[in-house]
Amino acid sequence: MLNGLWLSFFVVAALAGLSRWLLGDEPAVFAAMVESLFAMAKLSVEVMLVLFGTLTLWLGLLRIAEKAGLVDALARLLGPLFARLMPEVPRGHPALGLITLNFAANGLGLDNAATPIGLKAMRALQELNPSSSTASNAQILFLVLNASSLTLLPVSIFMYRVQQGAPDPTLVFLPILLATSASTLVGLLSVALMQRLRLWDPVVLAYLVPGALLLGGFMALLAGMSATALAALSSLLGNLTLFGVILLFLLLGALKKVAVYEQFIDGAKEGFEVAKSLLPYLVAMLCAIGVLRASGALEFGLDGIRWLVEAAGWDTRFVEALPTALVKPFSGSAARAMLIETMQSQGVDSFPALVAATVQGSTETTFYVLAVYFGAVGIQRVRHAVGCALLAELAGVLAAIGVCYWFFG
Repeated sequence: MLNGLWLSFFVVAALAGLSRWLLGDEPAVFAAMVESLFAMAKLSVEVMLVLFGTLTLWLGLLRIAEKAGLVDALARLLGPLFARLMPEVPRGHPALGLITLNFAANGLGLDNAATPIGLKAMRALQELNPSSSTASNAQILFLVLNASSLTLLPVSIFMYRVQQGAPDPTLVFLPILLATSASTLVGLLSVALMQRLRLWDPVVLAYLVPGALLLGGFMALLAGMSATALAALSSLLGNLTLFGVILLFLLLGALKKVAVYEQFIDGAKEGFEVAKSLLPYLVAMLCAIGVLRASGALEFGLDGIRWLVEAAGWDTRFVEALPTALVKPFSGSAARAMLIETMQSQGVDSFPALVAATVQGSTETTFYVLAVYFGAVGIQRVRHAVGCALLAELAGVLAAIGVCYWFFG
């Protein structure tokens, strides 16, 4: 899938370049494409320098939280809920701890760290699966919740904004929180409908209703605020939450007599190894997208969408953010590259860049997650996983656009 997607970027760019040369008499297009190729290769290395630090920092802190028993505590706290949503998974099974740790990594926006943990969780769930080739209900729910992007603290998005020179990296904190809530809710409801899960069970309601009321009350509070006040509040809460989580991990570790420095170093080493493996993928995707943009092909496609949006009488500013949304289901690295390219071409705090950042933080690589997670355990029949995951993806994109108009429009 990724082979075809990556190759298609270059083929489409070549055809667009040829048409601009032969039909538009623009031979300079090829010089622009080559220049973009090397510029994006350089940008990949610059992004990686920040990514090294970010993953190293947060995997180090996550290791402290794990050793302090925070992950086990979360697993116990969520145990009654998992018992209703995943009735085929016995209480205390190792899969539940791994699922919780995966959700914690996703919640912190550490998608690259969450993947290896998620693969371990999927293997643990496969041990309980009576079929070697058909996805179980528990596996589908776990995958769809992953595909719905459970991002509560989008650290990686903040990092990309820092790297591109944003004066306030956490500006998109609240928009991402609201949009990812929409995608996760739609993902959960769609799976519950297909699997006939009893969401009205008193225990399930005891978990979901307070969260829904809290989110609804919070949105009602936000509804009376101006766009300027919303942006300021998003910045304040983003920074407070970010530092508060760090302080919580460290103080809890010290309270539990964890050697916080040594554990941080052990986790940071893992983060360094994870980050190191990402550079080839980042170079590949950024260069392909840079060539696509320089050839004019990307702009041509966006012009067509923009024309349709204008014909409908809608505002067209969000169109520039659509490349991130369109490639996100297929490839996280391609969407990441699209986001960075949008920040570079439109401005890091432009409306399209803010929409693209919110989309990136509230959606997931649906087909990639399906291929990797199910492929790792030999699942061939995925049943309703694709439909539910794509529905959650669509909800995340639409919510991201709507919330950004609310906050920044």
